[in-house]
Amino acid sequence: MMRRSLIIHENESILSLICITKKEENIVKTEKNQVWDFNKEVELEKCGEGVQRKIMSYTDELMVVENHFEKGGVGAMHHHPHTQITYVVSGKFEFTIGNEKKVVQAGDTMLKKDGVEHGCVCLEEGILLDIFTPMREEFV
Repeated sequence: MMRRSLIIHENESILSLICITKKEENIVKTEKNQVWDFNKEVELEKCGEGVQRKIMSYTDELMVVENHFEKGGVGAMHHHPHTQITYVVSGKFEFTIGNEKKVVQAGDTMLKKDGVEHGCVCLEEGILLDIFTPMREEFV
């Protein structure tokens, strides 16, 4: 088992999200500039209560991440120096971006420019597809 930590600073408190990677037979970790990444072969990492993710294809300039949420799962409020587009594959989520809060569902997208505070709560089990530019180096 491999363990990675991501620490997010939120106001005066520190939220720590631990991502645990489980090695299973035929499950692989994606590599930078890999041409083919088959979803069923990419490992799922636990990132918090009710949240798991798969790091899919990426280069230095671009990264795709699939996030699986159980109902009630939380993507804590945070910001980073990356522009991020999120596509709702399935489920329903309450998102906060900056000072605005909205409910989104399958087919909706959101743009989060670098430095903008954002986070979500999962209202109905679902999957979010995040696209980052540049890649999130701390994820790999």
